[in-house]
Amino acid sequence: MQQASNIKIDVSSVEQASILRIKLLTYMMFFVFAMTSDAVGVIIPELISTYNLSLTQASAFHYVPMIFIAFSGLFLGYLADKWGRKATIITGLLIFSIACFLFSIGNSFFYFLSLLALIGIAVGLFKTGALALIGDISTSNKEHTSTMNTVEGFFGIGAMVGPAIVSYLLISGVSWKYLYICAGLLCVLLCLTAMKTNYPKTKKSADEKINLKSSLKIMKDPFAIGFSLAIALYVATEVAIYVWMPTLLAEYSGSLVWLATYALTIFFALRAGGRFLGVFLLKHFDWQPVMFWLSLAVFLCYLGTALIGVDAAVVLLPLSGLFMSMIYPTLNSKGISCFPKAKHGAVAGVILFFTAVSAAIAPLLMGIVSDLFGHVTYGFYLATFFAAALTLIATFNLIKNPTKEKILK
Repeated sequence: MQQASNIKIDVSSVEQASILRIKLLTYMMFFVFAMTSDAVGVIIPELISTYNLSLTQASAFHYVPMIFIAFSGLFLGYLADKWGRKATIITGLLIFSIACFLFSIGNSFFYFLSLLALIGIAVGLFKTGALALIGDISTSNKEHTSTMNTVEGFFGIGAMVGPAIVSYLLISGVSWKYLYICAGLLCVLLCLTAMKTNYPKTKKSADEKINLKSSLKIMKDPFAIGFSLAIALYVATEVAIYVWMPTLLAEYSGSLVWLATYALTIFFALRAGGRFLGVFLLKHFDWQPVMFWLSLAVFLCYLGTALIGVDAAVVLLPLSGLFMSMIYPTLNSKGISCFPKAKHGAVAGVILFFTAVSAAIAPLLMGIVSDLFGHVTYGFYLATFFAAALTLIATFNLIKNPTKEKILK
């Protein structure tokens, strides 16, 4: 078991009330992030209509923030260890809120993209700080994983609320930009709350310097790379649903048209609800078999779609949200727990890098494959491959249990 060499976390210095406030603050940060990130699919058609964009041009509204989240996590993640969790989180929230408010004073598409880049940098900062903080306040690995699932549950709720707000605004004849104004106001409140919250004290020693160079060394660690690869494969299977499933189901004309209409909403609902269910399951079962069976179930949903077609996809793809729900937060938690708390910020940044890169590139690859072969179905063949690879990793993890001596208890 690794020991922290340069930072000691004094959790006893934080009262239970402060720990509860820290958890609620973290839940709401992920909620606000999801409000904006997962509403992109509803905003893009408006952008295409307003600015006469091609699909490739409009897709920048999705991949630009993801790219900047990726590089912010990789190159700035260590700041959560160097500056401390509180300073990093507050800085990220301030940048996020300012960028959101700036949406109200511009109308250029490239202006919006520049603000999304700024939001990406902000998310990379406060998300790595928040993930490191969860490790600080967790007294056991099970508690850490449970908290991570709850965090992602709130993310799932935000993923439903954001698109609903945009849809309501558009129906009412109001600009979609007000979503970002709302998110900015919420971020200001969260920032004020963070300033008044008592965080665990960190004690640094001079044994090891915390800088970008030491942070990037983590990229060479096989456990960091292994978990990052697994998470990247998971993200690739998930984004396939909310980016391309509506296109796949657009041609469905069977008896379950109503299900096709609400398929994406059902997927998000099952994903959000399943993450709260995961808090219960992971308290009673070991995480390795849980990850294996869930990964296998996701693969079978994709395999059924690939073999049977859209008639199966209308049921199986939304259903996959229930099985996907616990995979990401659990892998994230276990990957971070492989390292001492002194490096949680840097590790969270590396994992976030792979998460965001996959979220940006995987849908693009699916689109390229679909265009190459003439139908979106071929893109889902690629997604089925991603799901199969994730299942193989879960199988290896179940049989070999490589993290047995690595994960902090």
